[in-house]
Amino acid sequence: MSQLSASPGVFRTNRVAASLVGTGTPVLLLHGIGGSSASFAAFQEELSDHTTIAWDAPGYGASDDPASGDGEPADRYADAAFAMLRELGHRTAHVLGVSWGGVIATRMALHAPEKVRSLVLADSSRGSGRTSEGRAGMVRRVEELAAVGSRAFAHLRGPKLLAPSASAPLVDQVIETMSRVRLAGYRGAAEMMAATDHTDALRDIAVPTLVLVGEDDRVTGVAESEALAAGIPGARFAVVPGGGHAVCQENPAEFAGRVRQFLADVDARAPLGS
Repeated sequence: MSQLSASPGVFRTNRVAASLVGTGTPVLLLHGIGGSSASFAAFQEELSDHTTIAWDAPGYGASDDPASGDGEPADRYADAAFAMLRELGHRTAHVLGVSWGGVIATRMALHAPEKVRSLVLADSSRGSGRTSEGRAGMVRRVEELAAVGSRAFAHLRGPKLLAPSASAPLVDQVIETMSRVRLAGYRGAAEMMAATDHTDALRDIAVPTLVLVGEDDRVTGVAESEALAAGIPGARFAVVPGGGHAVCQENPAEFAGRVRQFLADVDARAPLGS
């Protein structure tokens, strides 16, 4: 397929919505458990030389609540992402996932590597199912959200996504995005995370991979990103200064620069349509 372009706007299938910005090779953007497509607004502006497709995951933003189904929860999210790309006319795309979105992106690369041109995992993890503490933590988060409501939940958790040096306007922005989280969406995401452990599967990832992490990530942490990079054959790894768990939002120019160089290297080796 030749390169496709998209004007700024919102695309919607019958269940999933996404924000499209830019022109060039397609890059699918998958947000974290407390975010939405809005989390990528600054990054999309920085990477406008590509067609960036920032989805609202099922249960988030303008997307419908997640549908129940058989099989592993991670597969359902990966399938929903692939279905959206098909609706847009893309047979393949670079896939960038932040935190929970990175776990979905990992599953996409494992199950259909021919559809994933490259993989970028930002401040992500192998899944919360790796430890009993991680699984219990997901349950507690859902219970907390249900008990206090999304706005109070956002004020409690939102600032932790950022480095201590983050500006007040950015803190407010992250809190505002998280305050729109819906219980159905968050519960589905938490259940997926609690059921997922990609540790042993990382060695099977066969697409070019870049692992990025904010130097002050207080959520998943630098060590977890190092473990991801060490487990994926040939993965590149970099620590991005000037940000925490949400470094994509805190330092979008630096983050986009590293992503752009990686995508250029991948596209130079295998041009779209070759």
